[in-house]
Amino acid sequence: MAQARPASAQTYRRLSYWFDSLPDPLSARPRLSGDIDVDVAIVGAGYTGLWTAYYLTRSDPAIKVAVIEREIAGFGASGRNGGWCSAMFATSPARLVRTYGEAAERSLRKALEATVDEVGSVSAEESIECHFKKGGRVMLARNPAQLRRVHEEITQARSLGIGEADLSFLDAAAAAERVSAPGVLGALYTRHCASIHPARLARGLAEVVERRGVHLFEHTPAEQIQPGRVVTAGGVVRAAAVVRATEGFSPQLPRAHRDVIPFYSLMIATEPLPNEVLDQIGLRDGETFADMRQLVIYGQRTAEGRIAFGGRGAPYHFGSRIRADFDTDGAIHEHVRETLAELFPVLRGFQITHRWGGPLAIARDWHPSVGFDRTTGLGWAGGYVGDGVAVSNLAGRTLAALITGGDDETTKLCWVGHRSRRWEVEPLRWIGVNSALHAMASADRAEERSGRPSRLAGAMSRLTGG
Repeated sequence: MAQARPASAQTYRRLSYWFDSLPDPLSARPRLSGDIDVDVAIVGAGYTGLWTAYYLTRSDPAIKVAVIEREIAGFGASGRNGGWCSAMFATSPARLVRTYGEAAERSLRKALEATVDEVGSVSAEESIECHFKKGGRVMLARNPAQLRRVHEEITQARSLGIGEADLSFLDAAAAAERVSAPGVLGALYTRHCASIHPARLARGLAEVVERRGVHLFEHTPAEQIQPGRVVTAGGVVRAAAVVRATEGFSPQLPRAHRDVIPFYSLMIATEPLPNEVLDQIGLRDGETFADMRQLVIYGQRTAEGRIAFGGRGAPYHFGSRIRADFDTDGAIHEHVRETLAELFPVLRGFQITHRWGGPLAIARDWHPSVGFDRTTGLGWAGGYVGDGVAVSNLAGRTLAALITGGDDETTKLCWVGHRSRRWEVEPLRWIGVNSALHAMASADRAEERSGRPSRLAGAMSRLTGG
């Protein structure tokens, strides 16, 4: 693999609204030039890698850690996501209960709920100005089929002992108090979510770990990840423990092209909106919002008074290809814009100033995982399916404990050590993934027309973590 060609600061600002609104000059850190010996080598300077470095140095200030990054810290999903710091986990509670039992599901859920507050606490403690605002998450129901799913989730939650304080039903009037969109019949609300500025969190974490003595090398792509070492064009990082924290970009690594698929999610941001428009929309307390459709949408009101909004629906690219031009797609971005205008008609006529996207990682069973193999000294975490802001913090704490031999509650959680089977060879995964996308989009259209739950959607949910 050739040495990465440095990009300009302006190129990085074009990655997302979040990068464009960063206050710092985005100057790249030095690349690795020569061999280095450390205790822990981490590949990837996104949330997972940076949180792992942070908790390693917090548990043992003397530990030597190096993080290598192909581009710059926060380049991937960490600097481009929707800014939901939520307790969401890609695998459904029902599947977790079936696989591990109710006690294990409860332990993981409680750990994730606490993790939302942990991100906020560390951000405050380390003076990371990431606009953390814990306003909860509102999931709107905008047709009868969606409303039925809301009630089904409430019923399932109560069966698992999840009370009103953690997940509640909002009727149409109560939902409108939080977010005002036409045609809303009700909503799910959970307090376990905060809105953040994701790139500020990633870049702030990078600065914090450097202050704690971590070596952070940018423009340093990993050519090989092996037990005891990471090989780059600029030198070899030798370490007793090596962590792969490459998430959606993992398929670019040798022998990892079928571990996860890089699935593109695209976003837009409006211009700063007048106060009277923001008052009509709501989201005054920092709530994040979506609805109960099959093909995921997500949004937030930013600290700057914009609406940042995204959705899935971009095709999976044959051979798990990742290219910069996949970050924008005129047709998909237009669909996202129309969806936002449908949710908030008051936004028609306001400018969309930013359009961007990027890959997230999906494992074959839609099951995130974290683990460390003591025999080889290799660690990993990922497969977050777009819900990685908080989960990556839990992963970082877990990896730090596993690597240092700590015995705490994080290492006993049910996702630790999970191994997903590999994705099928091409063209099977291209056919399968894109067929599933078309099926979910068709299910949404059918539910809009009829108001009845789609049987096709029910079948698809069993393949996507349900």
